[in-house]
Amino acid sequence: MAEAITPRSQDYSQWYTDVILRAEVADYAPVRGCMVLRPYGFALWENIQQGLDKRFKATGHQNAYFPLFIPQSFLQKEAEHIEGFAPELAVVTHGGGEKLEEPLIVRPTSEAIIGYHYSKWIKSYRDLPVLINQWCSVVRWEMRTRMFLRTTEFLWQEGHTAHATFEEAEAETRQMLDVYDDFAAKEAALPVLKGRKSDSERFPGAMTTYTIESMMGDKRALQSATSHNLGQNFAKAFEIQYLDRQNELQHCWTTSWGMSWRIQGAILMAHGDDQGLVLPPRLAPIQAVIVPIYKEEVDRTPVLEAARRLKKSFEGSIRIHLDDREEHTAGWKFNEWEMRGVPVRIEVGPKDVAKNQVVLGRRDMPGKEGKKFVSQDGLTAAVQALLDEIQTNLYNKALKFREDNTREPKNYDEFKEAVAESFARAWWCGNAECEAKIKEETKATNRCIPLDQETSKSGGMCIYCGKAAKEKAIFGRAY
Repeated sequence: MAEAITPRSQDYSQWYTDVILRAEVADYAPVRGCMVLRPYGFALWENIQQGLDKRFKATGHQNAYFPLFIPQSFLQKEAEHIEGFAPELAVVTHGGGEKLEEPLIVRPTSEAIIGYHYSKWIKSYRDLPVLINQWCSVVRWEMRTRMFLRTTEFLWQEGHTAHATFEEAEAETRQMLDVYDDFAAKEAALPVLKGRKSDSERFPGAMTTYTIESMMGDKRALQSATSHNLGQNFAKAFEIQYLDRQNELQHCWTTSWGMSWRIQGAILMAHGDDQGLVLPPRLAPIQAVIVPIYKEEVDRTPVLEAARRLKKSFEGSIRIHLDDREEHTAGWKFNEWEMRGVPVRIEVGPKDVAKNQVVLGRRDMPGKEGKKFVSQDGLTAAVQALLDEIQTNLYNKALKFREDNTREPKNYDEFKEAVAESFARAWWCGNAECEAKIKEETKATNRCIPLDQETSKSGGMCIYCGKAAKEKAIFGRAY
C-alpha cells in the first residue's frame, strides 16, 4: 500500500494526490476541476459538519437553504462584489431548450440572493438580528485546480447575518472567527493564526475580512476559513432596511463567514506522512480498527469470537471497525489502515486471547514505539484515553512545526530567505505597493495581520520600504 505513495520529500504535491486516491478519500470527476467525494471522504466531511453545526447552533444560528441559481442582475448591484468574482462565474444562458430572458449565475457565494430575501424579511429592529447558515455547494471557475484546495465545485457552509449596528456586526464577525479557531484546534488538531486580511486580500465587497491561516507539511500556508464584516455595502445594494426604536429607517449591518471542504485538505497535509493519512481522532471516520491475527485454523474461532465481543463492547462509545476479511493477511491490513489514517489499531491473536489482553498501536507513532499491551478489561476506557492523547499530540506536533518554521527577519534579504522555506513575521507599513512588490519578488503573500500584535508604541520599520510600521504581518507562500 505505502509503496504506491510518493514520498513527501520527493514530490509533496504528488504525495498529496496519491494519498487522496489510494486512501479512497476522493476521485477525479469527468468534468474539469471537479471531484467525487467517496464514502470515506464524505464520512470525514460529515464529522466536520457535525463539529461546526453544533457550534453554530450554540451561538444562536439556524440552518436554511437558498437557490443555486442567482439572477445576473443581483450580483451586479454590488460593484466590488461582481468585479471580484467575474472571472470565476459560471453563467447559464439557456434552459428548457430556450434562451433565458436573464442569464443565471451558478452561485459562487450567496450574499446577493440572501441580501434580496433579507430585504423582504427585515422591517423592524424587532426582526434583528437575523442569524442564518446554509450547507451547500458553490461553483467558481478556477484556472488551476487541486483536490479539496481549489475545485470548480466545492462543498461548504456559509453564514449570513444582519444586525442593527456596526458594533453588533463586528462582534458577530469576530465571534465566528473564534468559532473556526476553536473547531480547528479541538476537532482538526490544527493550530491556526487568527488575523485580518490586508485590503488587497479582502473579500470582494467586505469592509473587513478576518481569516485563520494554517501551515501545511511543506511549510506553505493555507487559508482555512474566513469571516467578513460586510458593513452596509450589501444592505445598501439590496435595501436591507429596518425601522429603529425612534421609528427612523436605517440600513442593516451584515456579515458572512464560511469554511469549505478545503479544511479536509488542510487536515491531510498538516498531519499526513509517507505512510498516508494521519487523522485526528475526533474527526476520523473510523477511530479504531480491530485486526484479528491467526495462522492456524484451530485459532480462528476463538480469535474471531474475541474480536467480535470486543467490537460489541465499543459500540456507542467510539467509531469502531472489525476487519475480519479472510482474503488479506494481517500485515496487509496493518498497511491499509495506516494509509487510511485510523488513529488506533487493536490487534488480537491467540496468545492475547489466552492472556485476556490486546495490543494497541497508535497511528501517530508507527512502529514499536507506538505499541503497548493492554488488558481487555476496561479496554473501552483505555482506547478512549489513547484517542484523547493522540488528538493532543497531533495538535502539539503541528504547533511546534509551525513555531519552528516561523522566522522574524531583520532585513529584506533575511525576509527573502525566510519566505522561501517558512513563514515570516515582519513589520509592514500597510502600503499595497509594498505588498505587491513582495509578492512579485518572492511569490510570498500577506497571509494576515495577526490579532495578537506585539504591544509597541513606537512600532517598527517596514521590511520592504523601511518606512514606519505599526503592525506585523505573516508572509508566506500559499496554496
